[in-house]
Amino acid sequence: MSLKIAIQGIKGSNHHQVAKDYFGEQVELVECMSFDVLVDKLLSKEADQGVMAIENSIAGSIIPNYALVNNNNLHIIGEYYLNIHHNLMVLKGQQIADIKEVSSHPMALLQCKEYFKRFPHIKLVEDVDTAETAKRIQDQELKHVAAIAPYVAAEMYGLDIVASDIQTIQNNATRFIIVKTKNSVLPEAEITKASVRFITDHKRGSLAAVLNVMSDCRLNLTKIQSLPVIETPWKYSFFVDITFTDYADFTKAKSLLNIMAEDFKVLGEYKNVRA
Repeated sequence: MSLKIAIQGIKGSNHHQVAKDYFGEQVELVECMSFDVLVDKLLSKEADQGVMAIENSIAGSIIPNYALVNNNNLHIIGEYYLNIHHNLMVLKGQQIADIKEVSSHPMALLQCKEYFKRFPHIKLVEDVDTAETAKRIQDQELKHVAAIAPYVAAEMYGLDIVASDIQTIQNNATRFIIVKTKNSVLPEAEITKASVRFITDHKRGSLAAVLNVMSDCRLNLTKIQSLPVIETPWKYSFFVDITFTDYADFTKAKSLLNIMAEDFKVLGEYKNVRA
């Protein structure tokens, strides 16, 4: 029985590419048009694991996804970094001069903003997915409409690429997390990264004290992201990624942070792929 993997978007999207790279070809894809739907598929057991973009080297964190992971008690069991290549694609026979509208995911439009300054007549339209727009152009034979999508989408849906690598910054990568409803079964010796979440009180230096504990326990902080605690105005939770070489150091930090920080929670323990 093949593994069911939930992705945001459809076949030909960056999430699809990550699923292929991480799990191989022999998986069943569960296409989801939003991250909320992706989470629902995991909770209802219609999917075994999910691929979720969490941050981009240009656009920064995808903040709602941190809340989705935490609020639905998902576990991060892995990560994957994908170099992003945005390509402008159209119905076969169309040229750049024919384009009146470009439709794509808001993140893709943001990352290609500079390119379109030279084409002020082209309207930029936000859509739910990169590959879905490409598929729609082919299905409906849409003229004067272009999509920004990965190369694989042009191949899959028979479109012409009229401009390649149109992202503003060429060194553009997105970090994806692999999530499921149960924790990983990795042996401790292989775990070199963790994602945690906690709340600090309003006392001066409370966050610094927590970070000092991490440093004292030889943990390397690679990411920190704050989010408002919705039910308590002006109170913030912190999502932190940390790496380490010895799991025992992380075990020690966990015992201390459980005492020092409010609502301390481990969101995932997995392998650091950038070590």
